[in-house]
Amino acid sequence: MDLIQSYDEEEAVVSSPESSPPRMLKAKSSAPEVDDTALALTVANVNRSKSKPIDPTQHVVLFNPTHEQMWAPIYGPAHPYAKDGIAQGMRNHKLGSVEDASIGSFGFDEQYNTFHKYGYAADPSGMNYVGDVEALKQNDGLSVYNIPQSEQKRRKIEKNKEEREGEEKKEEIEPEAENPATEAWLMKNRKSPWSRKKEVVQGELTEEQKKYAEDHAKKKEEKGQQGEAKGEHYADKSTFHGKEEKDYQGRSWIEAPKDAKANNDHCYIPKRLVHTWSGHTKGVSAIRFFPKQGHLLLSAGMDCKVKIWDVYNSGKCMRTYMGHGKAVRDICFSNDGSKFLTAGYDKNIKYWDTETGQVISTFSTGKIPYVVKLNPDDDKQNILLAGMSDKKIVQWDINTGEITQEYDQHLGAVNTITFVDNNRRFVTSSDDKSLRVWEFGIPVVIKYISEPHMHSMPSISVHPNGNWLAAQSLDNQILIYSTRERFQLNKKKRFAGHIVAGYACQVNFSPDGRFVMSGDGEGKCWFWDWKSCKVFRTLKCHNGVCIGAEWHPLEQSKVATCGWDGLIKYWD
Repeated sequence: MDLIQSYDEEEAVVSSPESSPPRMLKAKSSAPEVDDTALALTVANVNRSKSKPIDPTQHVVLFNPTHEQMWAPIYGPAHPYAKDGIAQGMRNHKLGSVEDASIGSFGFDEQYNTFHKYGYAADPSGMNYVGDVEALKQNDGLSVYNIPQSEQKRRKIEKNKEEREGEEKKEEIEPEAENPATEAWLMKNRKSPWSRKKEVVQGELTEEQKKYAEDHAKKKEEKGQQGEAKGEHYADKSTFHGKEEKDYQGRSWIEAPKDAKANNDHCYIPKRLVHTWSGHTKGVSAIRFFPKQGHLLLSAGMDCKVKIWDVYNSGKCMRTYMGHGKAVRDICFSNDGSKFLTAGYDKNIKYWDTETGQVISTFSTGKIPYVVKLNPDDDKQNILLAGMSDKKIVQWDINTGEITQEYDQHLGAVNTITFVDNNRRFVTSSDDKSLRVWEFGIPVVIKYISEPHMHSMPSISVHPNGNWLAAQSLDNQILIYSTRERFQLNKKKRFAGHIVAGYACQVNFSPDGRFVMSGDGEGKCWFWDWKSCKVFRTLKCHNGVCIGAEWHPLEQSKVATCGWDGLIKYWD
């Protein structure tokens, strides 16, 4: 009650007319107080910055700058990363920022050429001329690019008139010009196809010139003879490195040991390195085991040599065959191993006797052979097929040395030749990213396989059961095709994981068909399970590319690999 009473008294005092003037009470608000100092400073800075050029180092602009601010020159300290203080993004010239001049490039060229031709030019301001004033008045201020057509026509007429007068004077001075045998006639008729040609009387040759002419004719004749052979000619040579070519019983060194037999048909993946052959001075491009027995290993090197190595006993090089002038690309044994073929980059295919090292015959078309194959049938061992760099597969009869057939449907160099269907057909792959199936002896494609997703396939191998082809595709996978009538792609089987893009790494099967193997570009040898398509094992074999891998035909767990490091390795 006391509080209410005191409040009423205070109100009466405030409202009475005799009291002091009325006071305004402070407004009450439920909203919290806000400090707007920072906002006011920001607005002030923005207003102040609108009159300054933009700093090129800042990432955000909080207002719309004017054209003058955007193109104002940069002042202040030098840019920390530029010698001349201009940021890299602000440059349009190697010396900094260059602005367009008040005269365009065409106008500059016009005035530059006008000044050099007539001696005067327009000032860049366009208000005045500099240079020869008299020439300016005489030409009415014309430039080299705006001469009127009438003036051009007049000058052309004058020029033609001067040329005619000059020719007439020449005819008066040189009456012999009508005689075609004279120099004057040749000069006058210099546009004729016989112009400036004059018969030169040959004097007597000196002894040195005669000798040079004889040597030149001799070289030309030799070159013509080589052109007839179509391949580069090199001397064939062979060196035997073993102790003796025949043993005490008179058996040749290429005969297989009597105890070389398969223990069982089950193959195993190799685990360790057991032997290394090192004799090639450059990379090894291909290796082949001796057919059926595998007691010898043939290797083709980029050092132009072919070597044969002992596998069972000493492990040494038995013979070196030298007959190619360039790197050897491919090799192929005959069925009994007594002979073999080599294909080199010197455009020659040579047929060798394995035992003696003699070259039986040489074949060439003048193109590089990429792959050579003998017909696997025992009664057709005289038929040679070669895939060439000129898109053809050429068939020779070794006995006669004549070309008996040419298969020329491919659009790129032929990389592989693989016989299928009991050797009645063969499949070829090429750089044109296609597979073609041929009937042997008939140059007509019976099956053409080409899809947009296909890559070049530089190596193909047949499964031991003869029903499947494994093709090394350059998109880092191995594709499987059936060898039956339709030659379809088996989409369920695909072997991947290795890196072979750009390398013709050989793909191969184990003798029992349970494993697929391939080298790769990183020097590894990969083994996959045929049924599950999973990677079974990877071996680091070579420094560089592991280009070839061959499974031993009798030893179930032994594999030979070769690489561009010049080594051949034997794994168990």
